[in-house]
Amino acid sequence: MSVDTAAAVAERFKELYGAEPEGVWAAPGRVNLIGEHTDYNDGFVMPFALPHTAVAAVSRRDDGVLRLHSSDVEGGVVDLRVDDLAPESDRGWTAYPSGVVWALRQAGHAVTGADIHLASTVPAGAGLSSSAALEVVVALALNELYGLGLKGWQLARLCQRAENVYVGAPVGIMDQTASACCEAGHALFLDTRDLSQKQIPFDLAALGLRLLVVDTQVKHSHSEGEYGKRRAGCEKGAALLGVDALRDIAYDDLDAALERLGDEEEVRRLVRHVVTEDQRVERVVSLLESGETRAIGPVLTQGHASLRDDFRISCPELDLVVDTALANGALGARMTGGGFGGSAIVLAEAADVETLTKAVEEAFAAAGFTAPRVFEAVPAAGARRVR
Repeated sequence: MSVDTAAAVAERFKELYGAEPEGVWAAPGRVNLIGEHTDYNDGFVMPFALPHTAVAAVSRRDDGVLRLHSSDVEGGVVDLRVDDLAPESDRGWTAYPSGVVWALRQAGHAVTGADIHLASTVPAGAGLSSSAALEVVVALALNELYGLGLKGWQLARLCQRAENVYVGAPVGIMDQTASACCEAGHALFLDTRDLSQKQIPFDLAALGLRLLVVDTQVKHSHSEGEYGKRRAGCEKGAALLGVDALRDIAYDDLDAALERLGDEEEVRRLVRHVVTEDQRVERVVSLLESGETRAIGPVLTQGHASLRDDFRISCPELDLVVDTALANGALGARMTGGGFGGSAIVLAEAADVETLTKAVEEAFAAAGFTAPRVFEAVPAAGARRVR
């Protein structure tokens, strides 16, 4: 993120609130390399942060007033009172920052108000965690300004609670942890049960590789019902199998577990995806650590097939990206994010990027779909103060 961006956000804050902000912070969106719908099953995930960020200029208030403004949403400053914040009371964009204030106060932190101005370059509805970036940047700013002393993983937990309880979206812990904790040039291997982390070097450019993000422009929303149905189905599977979470079903025991589920066909599919996806994450980690980066391609593609056929959360646009990319020389491709739209990722040789991009764009045009947005994903830094 450029110094100019931070300065522009600070200047807009001054115009809105009549004083300089106490600071400016940034928190990134993320791409999930592998490990989809495993986080709320206590499993493994492997995201990395994007250069695209939510930026917040913030100052404290001591009068119980929370003032919010976003350059990305039409309208003026929204005035709220911190004592009035309550779960699911807000269905607009302000639910994300106000939910963080609510979660901090619920956890016993004396946040007495704030003036906040936000601007984001994370594409909304693209499966790149624009909401988590908004939450984390507000949490990081308030953590510093109020001297709360919370670590990145603790901020992520509070942000997840804000989204689960205050916003009403049943998301796992991955997105917030990625935004808060990722490091530039690395992917984050995260165990969502104990929140242990390992930074895995992921410098594709040095190997002559690129990872493309293809935003299908099909918008999705986590708080809509299909995501919740999948989560409930996974919880049902764990209960039927007598385990705390599907993470506890070993890959080698999968066939026996599926047999025990009998004619619960939908639950069987969900269980099969989660158990095999956890194993795919571990395979990708192993391949990257042994220097076999190109070999992760087929694992990514297997992950897409599982999301499409077992979890059933793909869509024609996502499938078209994957099929077209593979037909034009991609090493691997899959949908990324919660599903029902959003983005796909494509691992490719640098020399093939132009050909692949053109092929995907032409395929979308031929199918009558909205033109996709294609950009390179470079592993970037996690949340930080920028001014």
